[in-house]
Order: sequence, then C-alpha cells, then structure tokens
Amino acid sequence: MQQHLRFHASTSANRWGKLALAFCGFLFTLTTQAQSVEFSKDRFGNDKEGLKAAQRELKEGDEWYDMDPSRYELALPHYLAAQKFNPDNAQLNLKIGDCYLHSGFKPKALAYLQKAYKLNPDVDPTIHYLLGRGLHLNARWPEAIKEYKAAQPNASSKDKAAWAADIQKKIKECENGQQFLRKPARVFIDNAGAGVNSPYPDYGPVISADESVILFTSRRATSTGGQKDPETGGFFEDIYQSTRLPDGQWSQAMNLSAPINTDGHDATVGLAPDGQRLLVYVEDNGGDLHESELHGTEWRKPQTLGTRINSRGHESSAAYSPDGRTLYFVTDKEGGLGGRDIYRIQPEGRGPAQNLGPNINTPYGEEGVYLHPDGKTMYFSSEGHNSMGGYDIFKSVYEKGQWSKPENLGWPINTPDDDVFFVISASGRHGYYSSFREDGLGSKDIYQITFLGPEKAPVLNQEDQLLASRAQPVKETLLAAAVPIATAQVTILKGTVTDDMTHQPIEATIEVVDNVLNQTIAAFRANAQSGRYLVSLPSGVNYGIVVRQDGYLFHSENFDVPAGAAYAEVIKDIALKKADLGVKVVLNNIFFDFNKATLRPESTAELERLQKLLAEAPTLRLEISGHTDNVGKADYNQDLSQRRAKAVVDYLTQHGVAATRLTAAGYGDTQPVAPNTTDAGRQLNRRTEFKITGK
Repeated sequence: MQQHLRFHASTSANRWGKLALAFCGFLFTLTTQAQSVEFSKDRFGNDKEGLKAAQRELKEGDEWYDMDPSRYELALPHYLAAQKFNPDNAQLNLKIGDCYLHSGFKPKALAYLQKAYKLNPDVDPTIHYLLGRGLHLNARWPEAIKEYKAAQPNASSKDKAAWAADIQKKIKECENGQQFLRKPARVFIDNAGAGVNSPYPDYGPVISADESVILFTSRRATSTGGQKDPETGGFFEDIYQSTRLPDGQWSQAMNLSAPINTDGHDATVGLAPDGQRLLVYVEDNGGDLHESELHGTEWRKPQTLGTRINSRGHESSAAYSPDGRTLYFVTDKEGGLGGRDIYRIQPEGRGPAQNLGPNINTPYGEEGVYLHPDGKTMYFSSEGHNSMGGYDIFKSVYEKGQWSKPENLGWPINTPDDDVFFVISASGRHGYYSSFREDGLGSKDIYQITFLGPEKAPVLNQEDQLLASRAQPVKETLLAAAVPIATAQVTILKGTVTDDMTHQPIEATIEVVDNVLNQTIAAFRANAQSGRYLVSLPSGVNYGIVVRQDGYLFHSENFDVPAGAAYAEVIKDIALKKADLGVKVVLNNIFFDFNKATLRPESTAELERLQKLLAEAPTLRLEISGHTDNVGKADYNQDLSQRRAKAVVDYLTQHGVAATRLTAAGYGDTQPVAPNTTDAGRQLNRRTEFKITGK
C-alpha cells in the first residue's frame, strides 16, 4: 500500500462511494434520455472502426472500474479515450467524474459531473451529492451547499442516518471554507523546483531543523529495481534526498539506494532535527514504522521500532521530539477515538503509548503528525475540528499540561481536498508539503510555504508638515513602523567537532544539560564523517552543552535562552583537546553571583564533570584559574578572580579530590582572550578555566 494512498483510502469521497453502493444496491444506476448519446451503431454507423475502438476502451475501463476495490487510476485513461469519440454519453461522463473524485486531480471531476447531469438529470440517484463534491472541491461553497441539501437519502435505506450525517458534515465544511476564504493566511506558496520535483508523484517531505536537507518520497522511473506496482501501474516508492544550495535552490535529488530503499515501497515518515535519524514506513504487518541512523554518509538498514509502537493496525506517520526521547505517531489500532489517532511514547521506556485525547483526536481521522523543534508546537492533519474538507493542517501548542485547541492554518494552505504531511522549519518561516497545483511538473509536487506574518495596520496620515505656506508646504514622509514577522522560540546550535591539532572531524557525543535542574535532557552524536552537529534548544532554559569523546578533554558551552526568545541560529565550531601538558580548557558553565565568589547552583553539573575527569585520571594535576574583564580596578579584579578560582578548588577538595592535585590562580584582567571594547568580548574574558600542570 502506497503512502500517498494510505489516507486517501479513508476520505469521505471514497467512503461515500461505498455507502452509496450499499444503499442503492448498485453504484451507478443510469437512465437514458434523448440528450445522452449511446455507443451504438444507429448513432455512429458512419464510423464503425471508431465505434469498435471506443467500445473496447469502455470495456477495458469498466473492467478496472468494476473491481472491488475499484481501480480508478487505471480505468480513467480508457474512459477518456472513449470520451474523445463520444463526449455526450451521460454514463461515461459520470464515471469519468467519479474517477477524478478518487484521483489527485479531484477538482477536474466537476466539469464531467455537470455534463452528465445536463445530459440526463436522472443519471444517478447520488448525482446531487456528487455535484456537491465537485463544487466543494473547487471552493464554490454556496453552490456546493445547495447541491448537498438537494442530496436527500432514500427513506428506506438502512444507511440513511450515516448519509444524512455525512451531508451535514460536508455542509459544515463548506461553511468553514467560506469563513477562511474571507480572511486568507498571508503566505507565498511556491513550487520547490526541479531539483526536488519530477514529472512523477513527489510527496511526504521531511526536513532538518535548519532546512539544509530535505528527504521525500517519489514514484519516479529511477526507483530501486525500476519495477512498477501492478495495482496502480506506477513505479514503486523510493526515498530521495536533496540539499540546500548557497543560492537557496535545492540540489538535484539523489536516490538513497540500499539499504534504505528496497524493491518494494519505501516512504519517508520523519527526520530528527539534526538529520541523523530517519523514520521510514515499511509495508510489513499491515504497515509498520522503522528507524535508520546516518553513519557518515551512509544510512544504516532500518530497524523496526518494536511492538510498543507497531501493532496489527496501520502505523502511517511519526515525528521525534527535539530531545529525541519522545515519539509521536499515528495508528488506526483498536481502542482509539476515531479512524486514526495520534499517540505519544518514550521509545526507551516501558509504558504503553498514550493517546493524545479528544483535544487533538476526533471521531474522524488524524494523520501526518509533526513536532516543531521548539518542543511544544505540534502540526497535524485532521478530517475533524473545523476542516474545510478532507484533511486540513492544524496547529496545537502544549501549555500548562495540555494541548491547546487546534488552530486551522487557513486558506490557501488548506483546501477542500486533503492537505497532509506538513513540516515546518525551526525558524517558523517556511513550511513544506505536497499538493496538486497548476504549476506542478506533472503530478503531485512538493511546495514551500513562506509565512509572511501579520498584515501591517493602515496609516492614514504619513506626512508631517514642518513648514507651511499657502503656496507650497514642506513635508517630511514618516515611515510606518515595520511589522515584525513572528518566529519560533528556539535556538539552533550547529557547527563541526574536530581534533584541535589535526583538524580532522570527530564523531563526538553532544549532551544538552539543564543547568538549573542539573539534568541531561538530550544526547546526540556528531556525524562520523563530517563532524557536523545540530542541536535544537527551545527557549526558557539555561543550557549547558557538553562535547565528549574518548581520549579527549570535555568541552563545554553555555546558552542561556530566555523564555520567549526569538529564533536564532548559532554556529559554533568546537576543537577538542587531548590531555597534554599546558592545555587550557574554559569552563563555560561555572557561574558566580555578581561581583562575588559564591558559586551558583547552576554550576553543579560542570563541577561534577570536572570532578569525574580527575577521578578517571588519578595522576592529572590542574591549575584552576579565574579571569575578569578590565572594568574596575586591576587589584580588585585580581582578588576577585583569585577568590573565584579558590571557590572551585574548595568544591573539588570537599568532594574527594586531593588538594595536592589542584592550584588556584587569579589573573584578573591580565590574560584577555578577546578585546574588552565590546560586551561580547568582555563576557568572553570573564571566565574560569583549567590548565593541565601534570600527568
């Protein structure tokens, strides 16, 4: 089962097709009027060969159409060929319209359904419903509502209540659509370009937090094995990757090849913010989720996520939390609130997955879950809530222990058709999803959404009259204040880890520590070949970043990201040092009270790391030194730095380190590492560090 059909199989159009079959006893019972032209010799006797060819096309189309389930994709080309010969057959136009309703090009159905109705108003008992669907999918909301109201269920049908409920839901969706259309979202929606898209279906984009990498699913001719799916006639799904070029365009996408891609269907599901772990959909056990890790430039063979996540049901999409410790995923397993529900689980824990509950999940389907790198904003698609038709994309924020009421992203991001598998960059500036649009390269394409922020309020008078005369006043134009574009409350820290001497990349471990709580909240690894790393830091935490690798001294950085801080990207290249004589290491997570030598509690994690280093290397001797900027008197600065260095030594000796291994030294402002002419430079100079004095 292909990813792009996984959610379409549960859409209302398909459900109603089956519902109509149950209530009518047949799918399309057609009557003939004079306006409808039959495929008969008395009408086309002058073109017997053309008639025979058209009848063959009809027969082949019907064979696919009458299958259970119907094979609309394969029936449609035959019906269109027959329609070229005879465009005025009501039954054929109805079937073409029905095929388009079950395709990626649903809006095209309307013209054929309208023609079928014009040729024969009694062409089918569900014609008003189908016309409503066609108008609905073309955002012709009032006309669609009128047709839905005319689509009354058969009074004797056992499915009358279900049909009536479906019609009422569709009417409500049209009313929602009218509201969103009155106040559209301020966005640009642009095709991602030929580097990513192809003449074949391209969909399911996933991105790294900094938008440097995009992976997606495609059914193009270069798929692994080059075979076609016998059920649809399209190529098997494979996963492709593209990277962002300096000019902002995407590089030519490359097939990930084995072991990620196989001869069967392989589809993207989710990507860790640092781009080092990939979630894939594998067509095992009804549809399961697997995970692959990037080692250097090679993706390892995907491994199953286990039975706590995968069930006998269908697991279709998933997303990592920024710290990698929680997984959000979608499944239709028993016990949910609707067709598909969103769950969360800690893969390294033992408890069962937790349903996110009725604030998020509805009696209808949910799909395409994605968690923003800020750790609290979730995007997902739903057929419920205030959808304008099919699946719409929603946003919810986790606050005070619960998820907020989902917010529809609005028109034109959402449409009357299915809008699903949406991801967004850490900055909140760009979103990505797949769609069928007129500027596509041949089929479903991947599009980039640029969020423009709130509209600037109108300014009635932007001129200030400085000097006035009846002849010619002198004026100065006052520029209206710029409207800030809201950005995500997250900081992206990225860079490269190398050996200080050889400058070769190192596959180091990067730990993220909450200094206030003295807890490690996440751990990542730099890429084995490039040494590159990326860490997402939601706002509101004083972070300690610790880089470790066997055979090297640890390296620490501090990032105090205040609550509400706007999005920022920080590039920090880190050179790890070996334990050689004379080597100095700055302890960036040692904190003192202002103008005092009192260690603050946030220093505990760094002090414990230093204590552990001395315990693991029992012959190591260190000088602990304090340094200041040049603000204030030199003798005061020297004394303060000496007392601060001694405070660190005292902590270590109180925790079991022999005093003979430690020396405290205060250098005041005599050893600056940056100019004291800027705030940033002075901050770098106010530091505590250690130097190896003996091994």
